[in-house]
Amino acid sequence: MEPKIVIYLKRIVKTISIMLVWMIINTRLGITTNYAFVEGKITTANILFYIWFVISLAVMLFMFYRLWKNNIGFDEEDDNQNNEL
Repeated sequence: MEPKIVIYLKRIVKTISIMLVWMIINTRLGITTNYAFVEGKITTANILFYIWFVISLAVMLFMFYRLWKNNIGFDEEDDNQNNEL
């Protein structure tokens, strides 16, 4: 298989894996322990959960940005083929 395609597929697998782990952690903390739900009044646990949620979301999006910011170079091959014609 082409090395650039392998790099691309690894990026996809890493992205999906990170997102799934993030979703499982937040689901476990939020839903099963009722930290995501405000029942009557806001508690310290609700505030801490949502602070954790926002910070972990920002970290995850930053990780995705760093993972996807470098160009693999698929466009360069297309440009070289067009120049040869």
